[in-house]
Amino acid sequence: MSVEKRIVNDVTILDVKGRLTIGEGDIALRNAVSNALEDGAKKILLNLREVTTIDSTGIGELVSSYTRVTNRSGKLKLTNLTAKVIDVLMITQLITVFETYDSETEAVESF
Repeated sequence: MSVEKRIVNDVTILDVKGRLTIGEGDIALRNAVSNALEDGAKKILLNLREVTTIDSTGIGELVSSYTRVTNRSGKLKLTNLTAKVIDVLMITQLITVFETYDSETEAVESF
């Protein structure tokens, strides 16, 4: 799994690619969010378009990231969710916790 960082306006966008699962996936996401926070980011958007698989550890890391960002007076939102990610968020009822957007443009404008 990989996470690439880019900035649009004042929003830090993390492009998550691959398997968001126990091991490399959760660690890569944790490190990317932590680095963004250390760099002073307050608006973080996770672009999940290329996430192929997500497991309970990946979901746990999404929740943990959301909590860390919120505790630092920031906002974390999700965009471009795949069908698999939507299914897992619906089953766990976390879809009500995260602000989700179908397009990156819409998400960036929502901050």
